[in-house]
Amino acid sequence: MLKVLIIDDQPAVRTALETLFAVHGLETVSVASPDEALDLLATEDLGAVVQDMNFTQENTDGAEGARLFRRIRALDPDMPVLLMTAWTALETAVTLIKEGASDYIAKPWDDDKLVRTVRNLVNLRGLRQENTRLRAQGSRARRALAEKHDLRGVIYASPQMHEAVRLAVSIAPSDVPVLVTGPNGSGKEKIAEIIQANSRRKDKPFVRVNVGALPETLFEAELFGAEAGAFTGAAKLRIGRFESADGGTLFLDELGTLPLVAQAKLLRVLQTGEFERLGSSVTRKANVRIVSATNVDLPRAITAGQFREDLYFRLNVIEVYVPALADRPDDIAPLAEHFLAMFAAKESRGAMRFGEDGQAALANHDWSGNVRELANRVQRAVLVELSDVITAGDLGLVAAAGRPPERRATPGALAPVGGAAVPAATPTASPPRLGDAASETERAAIEEALVRASGVVAKAAAEMGLSRQALYRRMERLGIVMERRPR
Repeated sequence: MLKVLIIDDQPAVRTALETLFAVHGLETVSVASPDEALDLLATEDLGAVVQDMNFTQENTDGAEGARLFRRIRALDPDMPVLLMTAWTALETAVTLIKEGASDYIAKPWDDDKLVRTVRNLVNLRGLRQENTRLRAQGSRARRALAEKHDLRGVIYASPQMHEAVRLAVSIAPSDVPVLVTGPNGSGKEKIAEIIQANSRRKDKPFVRVNVGALPETLFEAELFGAEAGAFTGAAKLRIGRFESADGGTLFLDELGTLPLVAQAKLLRVLQTGEFERLGSSVTRKANVRIVSATNVDLPRAITAGQFREDLYFRLNVIEVYVPALADRPDDIAPLAEHFLAMFAAKESRGAMRFGEDGQAALANHDWSGNVRELANRVQRAVLVELSDVITAGDLGLVAAAGRPPERRATPGALAPVGGAAVPAATPTASPPRLGDAASETERAAIEEALVRASGVVAKAAAEMGLSRQALYRRMERLGIVMERRPR
């Protein structure tokens, strides 16, 4: 566990704190002056700071402690700092808490509360460091993948999308059929492009077919071709998509919408590689790799008799799942920035950026339309905004920014209890600014404590080693709101 740095000019206080923390399994290092503390902070990895507010006998106004706190913040903005003093005015402590101090505890202190507070701060620091480490690890993995493979300019930062991309490039050299699944607008076609670009067929045709847009009467002619005069309106020879894709890859999008009759015709071609143009008896062959995509739950469609099981297993040798954008929130920020730069350049606009409320709105929206919706909203914002700053209103997300939608229900969500009105729903919150994973970690810890405390803030604060006011301040900063309902 990370060590706690104790900064106090009184030896007796340092000894008392060292002993207290040691009894409860917290390692410490102690110094008597701000200069010694800053030297340690510059050279050691510490978990939290417990600092006095006065370091000389003649000073009791807390100015020395305030200066030290600000120097610590300048050196390490994420370091948790707990302020302790018997003299400093409450106004000074409140000011420093607004500047980022974790909490304020007066001397003499309550042992249990102090230990809980410090342990919570050290654990939170560790979680933040682990999050940072994982992000750095993920960034290195993404760079390594991009250096070795053609990723077709895909933009992502989430581990979920990285796994989909990694799987796509790993199976690309094989000729086996691939089924790409996921909701509409999530990026399934981009995965298909990555498979083609890293396959042995990368220099051959990549033919796209939206089978959901094909009328059943034209399906056969579109995929297999038609001789002139084969049907009314067929004035000339039509080369089918299978024939056009010979040697390359055929991408069948919206596979789940394919009628059963068309499924039977497609299955025959996949089994034999042979087909006839409409109006011809000549059997032709095409060497084609099939990559298909669907947002339909095909196993359920098979059970309902809407999709052929044999066709499903023929197409689904390997499945690549592309999660919804709401399930990979780390991708929202980089995608939004990418679309903003792209559309701004297209419209001959200068550098544009998202304002704070625009960022909050992007993070808070449910993105039911996935990446496609995100691109459309950013394009709209570029077209309607005259300044260089994109707001929530420009994105058409005013309501979402003004009153966040409820977050997904989680196990253990708060429920009505007993007599009077009590917190009744999972805490609703505006998510942190884009990419602020530490805030999300802190939010989760607070929400879990509130759930365990049945919505009683004082009880949750005691469990976390915080004062009730400190917990309220954190909830306000993170946008956590407790809904109250009558019984």
